[in-house]
Amino acid sequence: MTDTLTVAAGQRGPAETEKRDAIIDAAKEHFSRYGYGKTTVSDLAKAIGFSKGYIYKFFESKQAIGEAICTGCLGVIIDAVGVALTESSTPTEKFRRLFKTIIEQSAELFFDDRKLYDIAAASTMENWASSRAYCERVEVILQSIILEGRESGEFERKTPIDEVCRGILLVMQPFMNPMMLQHNLDLLPEAPNEVTNLVLRSLAP
Repeated sequence: MTDTLTVAAGQRGPAETEKRDAIIDAAKEHFSRYGYGKTTVSDLAKAIGFSKGYIYKFFESKQAIGEAICTGCLGVIIDAVGVALTESSTPTEKFRRLFKTIIEQSAELFFDDRKLYDIAAASTMENWASSRAYCERVEVILQSIILEGRESGEFERKTPIDEVCRGILLVMQPFMNPMMLQHNLDLLPEAPNEVTNLVLRSLAP
């Protein structure tokens, strides 16, 4: 999918190499087993048989490796959103599928690999480039849906589009933000569905 996020924050050298992928794969394995905070660059170097200096040829820090992993995880969510939207015929349906897909994919990551989910949470808390790129991409998708709904007559046109998008993203934060979602998992899927219904009523012309 063309929606896949591409963030190179903290990366060095060639953009795509087998050795870079080996470092990322080893990091994912260690982060999944021991957690992001407890894994060091030395641990990664030992796991893949490279020196720390060699790893630093590709990544300027452990966070840069975390950025690459986080970008991959968030890119999977964006790709899933792209598929869901192609299967939706109206702006209202696209709106529902956008947030339903984001929440389902985020919850799935939480249950399937909690330690990798924690990297996404760290990226949000520390405002990593990967998290910013993800949020910006979601906002662009949301805005395109709102504009399509206005053109079709499904949504009201009076409120400034920037205000509409900011407001919607704010009310969806408890279910989109990984720092908050982990405390609201017992509210799924009813609560986000109710919020979505409320937002759609507010968008009616």
